[in-house]
Amino acid sequence: MKNKVIVFFIFLGQFQFIGAQTNVEKWINGQVTTNNVSPVEGVNITNTSSKIMVVSDAYGHFSILSKEGDILSFSAINYEPLRKFINKKEFNIGSIAVDLTPKRIELNEVIVNKHSNITAENLGIIPKDQVKLTTAERRLQTAGDFKPIHLLSLLGGALAVDPILNAISGRTKMLKKELSIEKKEFLMVKLENLFDDKYYIETLKIPAEFIKGFQYYCIEDVDFARSLKDKNKTMSMFLIVGLASEFNKMQLQDK
Repeated sequence: MKNKVIVFFIFLGQFQFIGAQTNVEKWINGQVTTNNVSPVEGVNITNTSSKIMVVSDAYGHFSILSKEGDILSFSAINYEPLRKFINKKEFNIGSIAVDLTPKRIELNEVIVNKHSNITAENLGIIPKDQVKLTTAERRLQTAGDFKPIHLLSLLGGALAVDPILNAISGRTKMLKKELSIEKKEFLMVKLENLFDDKYYIETLKIPAEFIKGFQYYCIEDVDFARSLKDKNKTMSMFLIVGLASEFNKMQLQDK
């Protein structure tokens, strides 16, 4: 009987030791790819147990604190979501590899232009290599920007009247403001296409009703606006986290 009791406690101790091992946390390194070749940048990786979230870098690499048996959730724009179970072997090695599947975008209709070489430039309608302006830019250019005119210009050369009249009437100032608004609208479109609402709500903790206001708050930031113009997604993702923290603090102070 005594021997059976000893064996029971030995077995119980081993069971507790094994259970304790499964609760050990450590940093797991990984890489996210697509087609098992190309690294995927900007993937949100979330540990569903601890709610810790990290983002993959330009090489698809990431590092996240996890336990054996934890489930990692992978989500990214243009890729199918994926959930990955960390098995014993992967946990012991401390490394995992994940391959994401691109989302399929079905096109309703495709029109092939058989005469793609025929353009307005080739036909001589507009000069070649002409800078393409937006509507607001064309209006401002047509109005003319008012500049001080030297006395020699008044005495010897022709004088454009429209720029002066536009400056006096305030039309030029109005058109500059219109151009500024148009540029911000372009940035808003880029920002709206960069992140979905789920990212704002779950990752940045922005309430759904404040998402649009937060987007306008972001594009007013010079550094963030520059990252959008340069299409630097990594920098945009880095900056938006800090802007979200500032925005949320402001909302708490206003309450």
